[in-house]
Amino acid sequence: MTPQEATDYEIVIGLEVHSQLLTESKMFCACSAAYQDAPPNTTVCPVCLGLPGAMPVMNQKAVDYVIRTGLALGCEISGFTKFDRKNYPYPDLMKGYQISQYDQPIAHGGHLNIETEHGERPIGVTRVHLEEDVAKLFHRSDDFGESYSLLDINRAGVPLMEIVSEPDMRSPDEARSYLIQLQSILRYIGVSGANMEEGNFRCDANISVRPRGSSELGAKVEIKNMNSFRGVHGALEYEAERQVQAIKEGELIVQETRGWDESAATTFTQRTKEYAHDYRYFPEPDLPPLVVAEDWVQDVRAVLPELPATRKRRFIEQYGLSEYDANLLTIGKATADYYESVVTQKKLSGDAEEQFAKQVSNWILGELGRLLNETSGDIADLRISPRDFADLLDMVASGDLSNNMGKSVFEQMFNNGKAPSQIAEEQGLVQISDSDALSDAVSEAISSNPKPVSEYLDGKEQAIRFLVGQVMKVTRGKANPQLATQLLKERLDEIRQSA
Repeated sequence: MTPQEATDYEIVIGLEVHSQLLTESKMFCACSAAYQDAPPNTTVCPVCLGLPGAMPVMNQKAVDYVIRTGLALGCEISGFTKFDRKNYPYPDLMKGYQISQYDQPIAHGGHLNIETEHGERPIGVTRVHLEEDVAKLFHRSDDFGESYSLLDINRAGVPLMEIVSEPDMRSPDEARSYLIQLQSILRYIGVSGANMEEGNFRCDANISVRPRGSSELGAKVEIKNMNSFRGVHGALEYEAERQVQAIKEGELIVQETRGWDESAATTFTQRTKEYAHDYRYFPEPDLPPLVVAEDWVQDVRAVLPELPATRKRRFIEQYGLSEYDANLLTIGKATADYYESVVTQKKLSGDAEEQFAKQVSNWILGELGRLLNETSGDIADLRISPRDFADLLDMVASGDLSNNMGKSVFEQMFNNGKAPSQIAEEQGLVQISDSDALSDAVSEAISSNPKPVSEYLDGKEQAIRFLVGQVMKVTRGKANPQLATQLLKERLDEIRQSA
């Protein structure tokens, strides 16, 4: 899209996110919800197979999780809600209908704040409702080129939460920010793994364009088949450009569902968009309406943890971190938990606490981040205890280890989980920070290098660097460089005064 086209047209985006819930059993039966690694069609029963006469029973934990999500998004929790039958004839739907929620969702009317280039602003959350996931189709071709599909019913019936936003986003960047923030919240409150690559956090994007300044929404196109934040961003960018170009050429934008082809980086027509009446919703006759008492809501509210946005603000205020660093540390709960567990190993306050907190932040975002990226590791599996992490930073701050030595020890801690003192002792890495212990090395550096000594005495201050290097060489890199510099200057000044 050219800069002029970007000025002439406004993009309108709304997102529908489906997130599987971390319950042990499925939504309406006792089958295990842990289907990912199970052999095909083994975690099934008459209910999730859709056999005649099988009766659903509601999973209360799933309802708790939707209430928890609604509260985290500032939603109003409905005192009365119900389940509905959503009818459509797809082969991945065992009963021929899906138990979902239509006109009375569990939660509605919330918001989620996102970061934009113009600062923070809220995106409306229309509703959060509960439904069951569908079976999974695998499309194959045989040796003769004939196509066929395989059906794994294990996923059918897994609790699925749908979070529908208002059409408040105005760019692919804002949509990506919304998804990142939403994923972070769901993981913080412990309701979903929210991993898009694994399929338990799925997004359908609704996008339209309109002349800038217009209040009327254009024809909405829904995009499916996106399995990464990058894919969502790319699909929205492509579709915005396609729609603007179509309008400029006098074409009519059709309300439809389109797929995203990652390899070709294009969207493609799948089917004409369904409307609510196409699904023939009606109340689920096998499940009674659900009354959500205020006591129930308050019990769920009581277990809500500190949310990422609140934690970010606290890290800035309590630890003096920059907004950038605080955001990186709090976007993932495991990282934030680990960071704070290291910081609180030392009972500090005021400036001392801020100084140590910033040091911990630098090491987590720097050295630890590098090692996790190189190994594709997860901080939840980290072998370095918070106590050992804090002890390492103490050894660097006290001069027992140079900064480079500290990084070397830290990498070994990352690999083997040993304490820093043990590694430093085994490797002979403890820095020499005692004046008496360095005295002989300083004397040798001076006596063995008359030229740089003479240059320093003649006023060439930078010659001291060479002599410090010689002290480091004599001590095999163990000398504290600051102390070595100080001792060399004192010894050379004595020589100058006696000359």
